[in-house]
Amino acid sequence: MSISDVYAKIKEQLDEQLPFVVYRKSDSLELNVFLQENDIKYLVEDYDISGFVFAPFDSNEPILLIPSEHSKKLTASLSDELESNDKNSSHNRITSSENLKDKETHKRLIEKGIQAIASGNFKKVVLSRKEETSQFEFLNPLLLFQRLLDNYPTAFVYYWYHPKVGAWLGATPETLLHSKNNEIFTMSLAGTQPYQEDTPVTWGSKEIDEQEIVTQYILKKLDPVLSNITASKAYTYRAGSLLHLRTDIKGTLNSEVQGVEDIIKILHPTPAVCGLPKEETQSFIRQYEGYDRKFYTGFLGELNMSHGAEIESNLFVNLRCMEVKGNTAILYVGGGITKDSIPEKEWEETVKKTETMRKVLF
Repeated sequence: MSISDVYAKIKEQLDEQLPFVVYRKSDSLELNVFLQENDIKYLVEDYDISGFVFAPFDSNEPILLIPSEHSKKLTASLSDELESNDKNSSHNRITSSENLKDKETHKRLIEKGIQAIASGNFKKVVLSRKEETSQFEFLNPLLLFQRLLDNYPTAFVYYWYHPKVGAWLGATPETLLHSKNNEIFTMSLAGTQPYQEDTPVTWGSKEIDEQEIVTQYILKKLDPVLSNITASKAYTYRAGSLLHLRTDIKGTLNSEVQGVEDIIKILHPTPAVCGLPKEETQSFIRQYEGYDRKFYTGFLGELNMSHGAEIESNLFVNLRCMEVKGNTAILYVGGGITKDSIPEKEWEETVKKTETMRKVLF
């Protein structure tokens, strides 16, 4: 099927107010689409089902599902994609996301986090904020999705819609897990700095320590359920205009483990989006962050997809994302706080991260 045919099908789905998801995996030239045949709000009740899952940050909240058995699945090659008719970009520009009130509120939140770390409550906490932008006469999520595809070839890029929930888009650099039969792959991702061409990359002790904390936590938690665990050395990973420290981790499921459900429960929410230890930092986030993250820092992707004799799951952490409501875009952004964090620099990091989404808005 051609790209233009796929986009026409998505527009029909929107006109009929039926759920769908369209996405492209990192470094892929294939577009994948699930078109749900009804407007039922399906939930994941067990992990033996197949389809596309969309999970919130709060692990106590239900996970949404676009089920394979009630959806039409389409694929198309992006190699012959038509140039997008981008009429809005000529008169829009990226504007500063700095708002003095938001800045001071977020810096106070970071200071609370640093104080809690100093008191020994936890080692690291990930604190976030949201930013609403309503500078548009009309906001076209499908056009935004096309811009994300163009700008972030190494990210998992998606556009998810359900008439009873809303519309979300994103370009995330982080894999929660990839499984093929009994083989499991995941990663730890921490530290952020802007990408600058022809400039040597150096990482400070804060970012290196944060990355090591995340890696060791994941290895410790996975040790009881995986055998033959290996971890790469930390390396610099580019995601659009940002750089991160990344470690790749893989292993084999032990025979007594049920499957990906056990791995998901161990990993989600990851230290990269919540903190360490998980329970204490989740409690701190609920008490002090002051808003509902919804699906930001949740996870999404393919669950139990059949490829011949093999069953695969490809799940991603929902970072660098936005929620679209009418002509309003709600951006979600955060950063890891440790004992060495400086509130002003942490604020600046969130501003840099919003540029991923603002770049496609303006």
